[in-house]
Amino acid sequence: MGEDHSVGRLQAAQATEFIRALRVQLRKITSRLAWVERQGVTDRSSREMPLEAAALRRDIQEARVLIDRLQRRYPSGNMHTEQRRSR
Repeated sequence: MGEDHSVGRLQAAQATEFIRALRVQLRKITSRLAWVERQGVTDRSSREMPLEAAALRRDIQEARVLIDRLQRRYPSGNMHTEQRRSR
């Protein structure tokens, strides 16, 4: 029984760190999307911009879904993340 509890705590800690890493990447991707969208407005000749923007939007959505699933599956790990963010 104690072993299962330790594994659960380890998984929650890993989920917390993964959520943190996903949020870092989410901020980077969101910044990149904003840049791409600005470029698309100023540089009408680039056809690649809409494709990149669409891919970035998909990545953002996927990251949000993963974060949401991890937070629902490991709510105690989410509390640690929220505590760190509020400091």
